[in-house]
Amino acid sequence: MATKLTKTYVDTLSLSYKRLTYWDSELKGFGVRVGTTSKVYVTESKLKGKTVRTTIGKHGVYTPEQARAQAREILLSMSKGINPNVLKKEERTKSITLEEAFEDFQKARSSLKPRTICDYKRMLNNYLADWKNKQIIDISKDMVGRRHKVLGEENGLAQANLAMRFLRSLLNFSAGQYENNQGQSLIIENPVKRLSQTRSWYRVDRRRTVIKSYELKAWMKAVLNLKNDYMSEKREVIRDYLLLILFTGLRREEAAQLTWNKVDFQAKTLTIPDPKNREDHTLPLSDYIYTLLIGRKAKAINGYVFPGDGKAGHIVEPRKQMKRVTDESSIAFTVHDLRRTFVTVAESLDIPAYALKRLLNHKTKGDVTADYIVIDVERLRKPIQQITDFILETAGINQVKSAEKYHKEPQEEKHEAAIIQ
Repeated sequence: MATKLTKTYVDTLSLSYKRLTYWDSELKGFGVRVGTTSKVYVTESKLKGKTVRTTIGKHGVYTPEQARAQAREILLSMSKGINPNVLKKEERTKSITLEEAFEDFQKARSSLKPRTICDYKRMLNNYLADWKNKQIIDISKDMVGRRHKVLGEENGLAQANLAMRFLRSLLNFSAGQYENNQGQSLIIENPVKRLSQTRSWYRVDRRRTVIKSYELKAWMKAVLNLKNDYMSEKREVIRDYLLLILFTGLRREEAAQLTWNKVDFQAKTLTIPDPKNREDHTLPLSDYIYTLLIGRKAKAINGYVFPGDGKAGHIVEPRKQMKRVTDESSIAFTVHDLRRTFVTVAESLDIPAYALKRLLNHKTKGDVTADYIVIDVERLRKPIQQITDFILETAGINQVKSAEKYHKEPQEEKHEAAIIQ
């Protein structure tokens, strides 16, 4: 039986574990639904032969008079064939902010690596922070053009491009994720397209720095001089970390996160699980790196080959000790320069192209021939040993004497991975 809904009447209704709806006698289709924790005003009517119910809001937030007035408008729209729930969903979709879109993006792209997510968050928080609460439909081409220019002037050309590529990716996702009630995309045209249309992307030359052949001796000497003392007990960890990258071409994160259970001393291999290209990467160990890892294993304190004091348990980019090497050798370098040096040496030795791609774990996308070639890890042992021998010889290091010294003095806590002639 319907009763006029007043504040006094609704206040007297008891909460119920079973949802009950009390209908208004003054406006058909308007009522209040009572549950276990709240009382909510609703409307209900037939639309194209189906019952459509809409929530207005909680009692206390709305008075019965306010809720009835809104219900009247909703029921009038429904009489015209308009579904209020579809409209409400569309309005909610239109109000999606950049930050909310990024949250949905992360949920949809759950396979993204933590480092990638970290980079995306840095772009959002550092370069687009004032846009986080802006509705994505309000981001215009002019805004993109102006922000790109400012970032280029204040943060560098490469960072400006990276920030806009991140925004482009996020808005492309939004174009597929959000649509109106006609099924049309919320983002008709990605505003970042302006940068391509006006050829405004900054030209950033790819970094090509390497440690040149004539610099290897001085650089290796400075690295091998990184020895533990009362000032630092981590220098030798950093020393071996830098050497491993130089002699294997691993990426810095791959080397830093290498764990002992991925080093097979019997097979003389190491494996990088789930690297950048998603394909496990197994490399043979040259004699020099095998000896180095034997020494590291004797000092293992946790599961990481290169332990660190931080929360992650492994080292991060060791800028302080790298500066020490640069100061001593007068050779400025980045960790990625070591990977480029490995590649450059390999190319100079005429290592076959497919073997080189396999050493670097590069995909051979688009190369039909490469898809038919299966390169066993043992076939990489000779090339990686060739690269090692060349670097050592160029740097003036005798790895035979190095290995002999190590095996003669296993009891020493401090070992040297090499001896400079």
